[in-house]
Amino acid sequence: MIRQKLIIFDTTTDLGLSTITRQLMTDVLIRQAKQQDLNTLLEFEQDLINSEKPFDPTFVPERFSYYDLKAMIDSEVAEVLVAELDGVLVGSGHARIRTGEPYNQFKEYAFFGFMYSSPDYRGKGINKLIMEGLFEWAKSRNLSEIRLQVYDENTPAIRAYEKVGFKKILTTMRLQIGDI
Repeated sequence: MIRQKLIIFDTTTDLGLSTITRQLMTDVLIRQAKQQDLNTLLEFEQDLINSEKPFDPTFVPERFSYYDLKAMIDSEVAEVLVAELDGVLVGSGHARIRTGEPYNQFKEYAFFGFMYSSPDYRGKGINKLIMEGLFEWAKSRNLSEIRLQVYDENTPAIRAYEKVGFKKILTTMRLQIGDI
C-alpha cells in the first residue's frame, strides 16, 4: 500500500480568465485491488475500451472485455492496483508476468496494462503513482524488463509512458486483404 500526495488544482473562470483559486493536497491511496472493487474495475475497463475504439477499426460492435479481472485480482503472477481518493476508486493498472521469447535476453518480463484514470483525474499523476507501485511489484519478482502496448494514435498515453522511461521498440501494422 502506497500513500501519496496528489496536487489537484481547482480552476475557475472569471470574465474569461482562468485562475488557480486553491491548491488542494489530497491523499491518494495506491493499493491492491480486491474482489469488492470488481464492479468499478469492470466499468473502468469498458470506459478504456470505448476510448480505444476509435484507434482500432477491427473491434467487434458487441460488448467485450480485454481482461479476466476477477482471476487477475487473485493471481500469483499478476498484480492489479487501484488508486483510491476519499474512498472512491479513480484509477487502475495491472502487471502480469509473461514469458519472453527464446531470442530475448530475459526469461520473463512484466507486462503492464489496464492503465486507467477517471476523466476528472487525468493528467494529475494517478497513472504515474500506479506505475510506481507496479514497478515495485516487478522488482519484487526479480523481473528486469517491463513492456506495454499502446495505440500509436494515443499520443497522451505515449507521452505519459515516455515520461517514466518507456521507449518505443516495435510498431504493429495491419492491412485488409480487400484494400489491395
